Amino acid sequence: MKRLFAGLLGLALLAGCAPAPIQPLPARDALQDFAIEARFALKLIQPNGRQESAGGRLNWTHENGMDRVLLANPLGIGLAEIDAAPGRAVLRTGDGKVYQAEEPDQLLAAATGQPLPLSRLPAWLLGRAAPAGTLERDAHTRPLRLQEDGWLIEYRYSDDNPDALPQQLQASGHNIELRLRIETWKSQP
Repeated sequence: MKRLFAGLLGLALLAGCAPAPIQPLPARDALQDFAIEARFALKLIQPNGRQESAGGRLNWTHENGMDRVLLANPLGIGLAEIDAAPGRAVLRTGDGKVYQAEEPDQLLAAATGQPLPLSRLPAWLLGRAAPAGTLERDAHTRPLRLQEDGWLIEYRYSDDNPDALPQQLQASGHNIELRLRIETWKSQP
């Protein structure tokens, strides 16, 4: 169950569902700071082939290089909270445990035993590959598939608008599969 929580915690941060913005959003390529509300489904495949599944909700704010992520079960009961800024990352679990590290990736590895790319998730959500990654675009020039560091991220959209943000996102890699549905995108001032 610890590994399931690890996957849930780290990968629930990737998100994707029907964009329902409260305010007009800048074009996808210009979007830097954002907040999302999403639903997620996570499947973790153990080395012995056993699969564990979980789902729930997440609220994530990415602003000025800092992240705040709140994870809850489907009933809205808090599972964890992550605050990350350059040089500092803190994880608080629903049962009162607190983990700290200098970088978010180190934090999740120490807390869960899994190497999860928390620092790359904001870029992946927006379809921005690192120089070593590859990005395939659809007919409307939007991100379709991103491959980076053993992860495959696939995007789906609700319409044909070239600036549309993802409606759904599926990330798979390192024996983890995550499906996200973003219910709300907001641009942060």
